[in-house]
Amino acid sequence: MAPQIILIDSLDDERLSAYTRLTERELRSVLEPEKGIFIAESAKVIERAVDAGLEPVSFLMGERWLDQLMPLLERVAEKWGDVPVFVASMELMEQLTGFTVTRGALAAFRRPLLAAAPDFLRGLIERAGDRPVRVCVLEGIVDHTNVGAIFRSAAALNVDGILVSPTCCDPLYRRAVRVSMGTVFQVPWCRIGTEARVWPHDGLRELHEAGFTCASMALEDDSVSLDDPALLEIPRLALFMGTEGAGLQAKTIDGSDLTIRIPMAHGVDSLNVAAASAVAFWQLCPHADNGYHYRPGMFA
Repeated sequence: MAPQIILIDSLDDERLSAYTRLTERELRSVLEPEKGIFIAESAKVIERAVDAGLEPVSFLMGERWLDQLMPLLERVAEKWGDVPVFVASMELMEQLTGFTVTRGALAAFRRPLLAAAPDFLRGLIERAGDRPVRVCVLEGIVDHTNVGAIFRSAAALNVDGILVSPTCCDPLYRRAVRVSMGTVFQVPWCRIGTEARVWPHDGLRELHEAGFTCASMALEDDSVSLDDPALLEIPRLALFMGTEGAGLQAKTIDGSDLTIRIPMAHGVDSLNVAAASAVAFWQLCPHADNGYHYRPGMFA
């Protein structure tokens, strides 16, 4: 089946609302009330979303991208049928906000259904077999750039999965997806905790019930140094990373089994949360890139 190519001569076309007018909140709830949609920007990110099995709703691209993306569009048409591919002149695409980043290739996808945290953790443990399991819990991180960067580090450094607290921003927000370079489709993730008022007690309980040792990244007097060899012997480790500036809540630290600090020099007391996550992932996760974090078609 050939892709459904539709030439566009105006960004005012109602069929382009997802790309030109709707807010992130509206994308999540108005167009598709049950699941919502999200926008992927750039050819690489779009390709990773398709490879992960996510269902495209439509594409919007500048004319010079059509030939390059045609093999991908043909795969989409074969699997999902008549998904509209809107094609505009490069001059018209330049009118879109963020064009210099997207380079004129975008796609709208249906949001995947996320597993409940207990089922998610059970699946990670089953896939891991005899090897250690490493997950990261993001508490209240509100900067989409940081969330995207953490996902990219998690994909590169063999983190099994990411769990997102009720107060953490959406990993499928456009900027988070873009900064992650599409790795939000490669690293398994889910929400954990029911609502902010009972967090972190419900999240800690679910992790403990799944057999995880909960470790907070925090500067406490009794913190364990990140390079302590004993940390590598923990079979199931959940690493909590806190919000920008304030870090983790006191009740999260108190409810954890231990705290971990990164040894630092020159009087520096902390790192940006995205940088800290990369350092911690490198130290605590297997170095060999065996690809266990990436399952093509994981959302199919």
